[in-house]
Amino acid sequence: MSDIILYCLLTALAALGVGFVVGKQLAGKARQDHEGEAQARAQQILRDAEEKGNRLRDEKIRQADERLEQSKNKFKNLRNEFEQESRRLKQALDQELSERRQGVMEQEQSIKLLTETTQRQLEQLQKKEADLERQREKNQTDTQQLRDKLENQAEKRRVDHEAALAELEARQKEADEQLHAVQRQLETIANLTAAEAREQLVESLKNEAQIQASSYIKDTVAQARLTATKDAKKIVLETIQRTASEHAIENCVSVFNIESDDVKGKIIGREGRNIRALEAATGVEIIVDDTPEAIIISGFDPVRREIARLSLHLLVKDGRIHPARVEEIVAKTRKNIEEEIVEIGEKTIIDLGIHGLHPELIKMVGRMRFRSSYGQNLLQHSREVANLCATMAAEMGLDVKKAKRAGLLHDIGKVSTEEPELPHAILGMEMAKKWKEHPDVVNAIGAHHDEIEMTAMISPLVQACDAISGSRPGARREMMESYIKRLKQLEETANNFKGVNQCFAIQAGRELRVMVDAENVTDERAAELSFEISQKIEKEMQYPGQIKITVIREMRAVAYAK
Repeated sequence: MSDIILYCLLTALAALGVGFVVGKQLAGKARQDHEGEAQARAQQILRDAEEKGNRLRDEKIRQADERLEQSKNKFKNLRNEFEQESRRLKQALDQELSERRQGVMEQEQSIKLLTETTQRQLEQLQKKEADLERQREKNQTDTQQLRDKLENQAEKRRVDHEAALAELEARQKEADEQLHAVQRQLETIANLTAAEAREQLVESLKNEAQIQASSYIKDTVAQARLTATKDAKKIVLETIQRTASEHAIENCVSVFNIESDDVKGKIIGREGRNIRALEAATGVEIIVDDTPEAIIISGFDPVRREIARLSLHLLVKDGRIHPARVEEIVAKTRKNIEEEIVEIGEKTIIDLGIHGLHPELIKMVGRMRFRSSYGQNLLQHSREVANLCATMAAEMGLDVKKAKRAGLLHDIGKVSTEEPELPHAILGMEMAKKWKEHPDVVNAIGAHHDEIEMTAMISPLVQACDAISGSRPGARREMMESYIKRLKQLEETANNFKGVNQCFAIQAGRELRVMVDAENVTDERAAELSFEISQKIEKEMQYPGQIKITVIREMRAVAYAK
């Protein structure tokens, strides 16, 4: 058993030895094979890398050759373009040089010709001067001779005049004596003194002249109406038709709309301090609680109302409302309104084509935008009057620019900040005179309500166009009470005249119809009565436009057949 085990161990050891030897041999052979394969792969990689490097080198060389060729072509093209541009510039310079040389030659020729012409003119002037000197000497001689002749004639005439005067005085004395003799004879025959006869003659001539004057006035007025009414209506109608005017009605309140009534509390502020600060800064009255979702701004001055409205808009938009902020916003808004006034004035004169207006007058024109008269916006009224005046002046052959200027400025007295105790026409005239306007324009401004005498041709134009603009339907409006009061005063004024039975104000006070007693008022007296009523209305009443007075005398003959 032990021998078998030993034999097995020896066999195993032998097998191990043989396996070790065989494995060592196999491992060496495998190592040799691997090293040979690695060397072959390395050589193959080197050969591939060399071939790839050769290919890259050839490619780079080819690309370099192509780039070099492109650079040569580009350089060649640039050189050609440079040569062409050089040739073009050279040709242009040569042409410009030739033209300048030609111009210099022409200028030299012109200067030479001008010099020769000037020399000839100088010689002619010297010749004329010599002729004038000779003529002057001759004139002096002739003048002296004429003066001596005239003095002799004057002396002779003086002597003759004195003799004739003495003879005339003698004849006058003789005629006076004869007149006194005839007068004494007439007094003896007529039993009247010369003074009594003179009074009777004057009274008779006075009555006759009055009758003739009334008839003449009536005929003249009728003739003037026949000849002038047609042309005047034509001019006025064409002027009105060619003038398109805007209608703007303003009053003494402005409305500021708000989104909700919650904003009113912020505007009023704690114990009303915000609204008091706003009223004190703007000079208007602010009514908060009466109208839902609206705030009423009340004040007679439209500029103040506009400042208050814009200030409220900015305060509500900003959200911060307190007295200090209110004063800041009002000051800023007032400055913006002043700038806007200047812009409105400048835009107005540019639209009307008026130039050279003084800056203060431009500011006055801008302030008209915020004024109204009987509900009619003053700026639109003045623009309308300016256009009407220009159209009428063109039709009548007058100065269009002066007429348009006077029409625009005729109511600037209404926007004066001083507001003295003067009519607005006189105040506007003084302002225009102060800022160096033309005397015709100054007279037209002052005379458009007959405060002064009209001396310029454009003055009646401005007055007529002012009446047209103010009296057309829809231009102005009045309160009902003042309207009724004016119509009653109009009828009472006419009723105070002797011989008037009834009178009616019709056409919104534009016409007054007067019924007179036919037995006490003659036709001549009716014409005089219409004139007297018109004069009294002009002196005692204030009214827009003009009023037509129609006196109606009706004679009725009634008989009864029994």
